[in-house]
Amino acid sequence: MAGVDVLAGALSGANAAYVADLYARWAADPGSVDASFIPLFEALDDEGRAAIADVAGASWGSHASLIGSDPAPAVSPVSGAAQPGGVPGGVSLAVAHAAADDSLRALAMVRAYRVRGHLEARLDPLGLQVPKPHPELDPASYGFGPADCDRPVYIGRALADLLERDTATINEIVAALRETYCGPVGIEFTHIQDPEQKDWLQARVEGAPWRNWATRDEKRTILSQLTEAEGFEAFCQKRYVGTKRFGLEGGEVTIPALHAIIARAAGAGVREVAIGMPHRGRLNTLVNVVRKPYTAIFSEFGGASFKPDDVQGSGDVKYHLGTSTDVELAGHSVHISLQPNPSHLEAVDPVVVGKVRARQDMTDDSATRRAVMGILMHGDAAFAGQGLVYEVLAMSQLIGYRTGGTIHVVVNNQIGFTTVSAHAYSGLYCTDVAKSVQAPILHVNGDEPEAVVYCAQLAADYRQRFGADVVLDIVCYRRHGHNESDEPAFTQPTMYKAIRARPTTRTLYAERLAREGVVSEAQAKEGWDGFQSQLGEAFDAAKSYRPNKADWLEGRWSGLRAATDCDDAPVTSVALDTLRHVGTALATVPKNFAINPKIARQLEAKAEMFESGQGIDWATGEALAFGTLLIEGHRVRLSGEDVQRGTFSHRHAVLIDQSNQNEYVPLNNIDDRQARIEVYNSLLSEFGVLGFEYGYSLADPQSLVLWEGQFGDFANGAQVIIDQFIASGETKWLRMSGLVLLLPHGYEGQGPEHSSARLERFLQLCAENNMVVANFTTPANYFHALRRQLKREYRKPLVIMTPKSLLRHKLAVSSLDEMGPGSFFQPVIGEIDAIAEAERVRRVVICSGKVYYDLLAARRDKGIDDVAILRLEQIYPFDAGALGAALRSYVNAEIVWCQEEPENMGAWSFVDRRIEAVLGAIGHGHARPVYAGRKAAASPATGLAKTHAAEQTALVAEALGLVS
Repeated sequence: MAGVDVLAGALSGANAAYVADLYARWAADPGSVDASFIPLFEALDDEGRAAIADVAGASWGSHASLIGSDPAPAVSPVSGAAQPGGVPGGVSLAVAHAAADDSLRALAMVRAYRVRGHLEARLDPLGLQVPKPHPELDPASYGFGPADCDRPVYIGRALADLLERDTATINEIVAALRETYCGPVGIEFTHIQDPEQKDWLQARVEGAPWRNWATRDEKRTILSQLTEAEGFEAFCQKRYVGTKRFGLEGGEVTIPALHAIIARAAGAGVREVAIGMPHRGRLNTLVNVVRKPYTAIFSEFGGASFKPDDVQGSGDVKYHLGTSTDVELAGHSVHISLQPNPSHLEAVDPVVVGKVRARQDMTDDSATRRAVMGILMHGDAAFAGQGLVYEVLAMSQLIGYRTGGTIHVVVNNQIGFTTVSAHAYSGLYCTDVAKSVQAPILHVNGDEPEAVVYCAQLAADYRQRFGADVVLDIVCYRRHGHNESDEPAFTQPTMYKAIRARPTTRTLYAERLAREGVVSEAQAKEGWDGFQSQLGEAFDAAKSYRPNKADWLEGRWSGLRAATDCDDAPVTSVALDTLRHVGTALATVPKNFAINPKIARQLEAKAEMFESGQGIDWATGEALAFGTLLIEGHRVRLSGEDVQRGTFSHRHAVLIDQSNQNEYVPLNNIDDRQARIEVYNSLLSEFGVLGFEYGYSLADPQSLVLWEGQFGDFANGAQVIIDQFIASGETKWLRMSGLVLLLPHGYEGQGPEHSSARLERFLQLCAENNMVVANFTTPANYFHALRRQLKREYRKPLVIMTPKSLLRHKLAVSSLDEMGPGSFFQPVIGEIDAIAEAERVRRVVICSGKVYYDLLAARRDKGIDDVAILRLEQIYPFDAGALGAALRSYVNAEIVWCQEEPENMGAWSFVDRRIEAVLGAIGHGHARPVYAGRKAAASPATGLAKTHAAEQTALVAEALGLVS
């Protein structure tokens, strides 16, 4: 509607009617008006046309009554030809054009400030980063010289939120724009494609509302929060000189920002907040936001444990720990938790959003996803440098991973360790990656507390309104170096000279409030001294402080226990009628559902399996485990790349109607009272998605949560989550997880990248019964292992080397009875063939996984009856008792360990001494096992099919004793 605003406002009321008449003539015959008006008329929307109709008295007829008399023809300044209908009131068309041109140029300048104003914002509290003038923000770039800047220009409603009138001088317009877009706040929002979001943000920031929003009481609250933030750091600096704590000095305004976000969100319906953050400022956040007692923190500074004495575990440094609490805000109880995090900076991001998603699903917040919210805090260098940040952003609006928006708070120290921004990222801002998901970005000067708090509230409002991510970039500094014992002047002398000369944020704000008469200098000092006294009392009490309970088995974890060992055998069998009931659902699709013919044949085969009770394959065993858990009220969540169909086209958990793309999930149609299964094809991410599912499992121990790698080696891309969270999270942070990792593994000649799931890496991480690592050979054992995850009284991660070729192997099947009453999980499976008596057996081959079937086929083919084959199904925890029982009768046999993987990989180096210990315990004649397999290698497997086949044949022959 800009064209009409320009023309209608540039002239008098009568001239506006003339414009309406011109539009009517153009609408009837575009060639009947001067060509210079055509772009304006073509740009009109419905609102613009309605405005013309109002001017014209809702009629496109003659406007003689409005202008007094028929105007004389005017001469076009473009063509020189007479135009139908002159300019009323004696105003020339040239004057009208000049006025319209002024308005259009002014509006172009306004647009430039909205897009580029942040480039000249005063964001650096140190004043070292002086914005360079941008030509698009200079009125001269739009033809406005000094003589033009005091001339009134019509701008219509374009600056309604800035100026309460539709005409202003260029100087007035520029002053209003610079106050909004070039002050202590720089906002990036014009990259957003949604007009509603863009207009909402524009309305909320124009007029620089952060300058006058705070009442006297709100200003006192901000000062009090800054006093707590700075006071805590100052106290620690005096009491614990030289101790690393990664303090928040220079970025203390983050604490009021977090308070503002949480309080604002609570007022809009948020009842739970999960926070993830790096180590910088964690202790301050723990005590001042999540309300961990000061006494507890000071006790940990003194070397005490963060947990009661009767709780096992190694613990972690205090600036990696988390906690949770309930606070009263906006008349409601809000649960706030801070997740523990290793020094891998952004690694906690997907864990937090996964936990948020789980809590939403558990509390009936899955429709709107507004009652549980995640806050992720970042350093500037990590936000720009860590690819995981993008992976988490990329998940933010995906159906299987969205959480109603995450608020990202960047504590922008303008330096990463010793690296300045020019060396840390290629873009203009560390936050540029957030534009990939059209998140608004609010840059704000950290020494302007009221502006920071306003932007924090705005971020919370945006998240609650639109359910989308938003970024708050607090530009501040580090008063100390990377840690409290660092000397930053080695590498940044200029920056740290400015820092040493600059008063703290609290000092500056207290002085400002004293000038405003809000808080006197004496009152500010009294507040500081009182808080220091409070900390002193907590410090004295810390000497006798002992944590009296751990919170890790409360809430949804109530009824579970810490595991002292993993050798229990819960009942995992299921009644045959129940199994067949699930089977009926698996083999049935609705009428008029156009199923793919190939899948139809698979469903017919499934029906036959359940009718005969035989031939249950891997995918069906998995589905039976899922389905029986669903009937028992446990939700199931499976995600990963292409998991709905399965990488090897074996699962087909979600069926697609071939005529309309509709989806049907058989496992959600077993029983009216069942829980639901969710199977999500993930984005092409391992690090982010595995972290998400780990976080989900932390929040919900009663759901079976699984992540599947497209191939097992894809877990390489998520190694940080495996090492720092899955393997060690319980012992470091008292956080159990029942997450299941499905990693396709096996040597079928597919080359080095798709053979090995790196079994050896997982086994190297195994200790203290921290997780289960298995390489199953039967669907029944897989069935029992999955059900065991939720039938135990504790939770442990389960890592499964899942098969590829065995998915359709005729021998890799189970009977229904092996899952029915009386059946159970088998950590070791003994010999199944009718071979020679145990005394005559000359060799026992122990193996795990797919190589078993290669050995079995070769033995049968060669007619060998004096070699027994045992299967070690669960490698860790290593069940020495079960293996000893299976080996005991083979008193004369040589013991061989056979694996497909090279000697320096696989399970050999892990099981070698353990098998030796078992042999010693049972008094076996052979003290140690012998290795049979590929030679040590740098690459997991050959890429040549012929070489692979030769190697596989050789290792099988070696294991069976067919070669000398």
